[in-house]
Amino acid sequence: MTRIDAWLWSVRAFKTRSMATAAIKGGHVRLNDAPVKDAPVKPAHEVHPGDVVTIRTPGWDRVLKVVQPISKRVGAKDAALAMEDLSLPRPAYLNAPVARRDRGAGRPTKRDRRKIDDLMGRSNRQG
Repeated sequence: MTRIDAWLWSVRAFKTRSMATAAIKGGHVRLNDAPVKDAPVKPAHEVHPGDVVTIRTPGWDRVLKVVQPISKRVGAKDAALAMEDLSLPRPAYLNAPVARRDRGAGRPTKRDRRKIDDLMGRSNRQG
């Protein structure tokens, strides 16, 4: 059958199989509401059709239902057929662009810091 770490990699939940294994060992993956890292369930645990895999990420839980256990990385269309995404939509604040300064621009001036605070909604100024 198919190992859970290989399945997570195959359906493109993780970029590499070693990243999937590290997430499982770190306790960020649950299989049918049980932590996968606890014995006897480990990264080599087999998945079966109907199993529900929950991946915890900061601020969001991704819930995937196993439709077809696959162990080889396939195209995106075939990967979408091997799982059913049951998770809630990703929160908007996780998709927000990150403010970046140009390399070599130096420390922000007081005016720059105030503009950054205004953009982030942290303005404490009166008036």
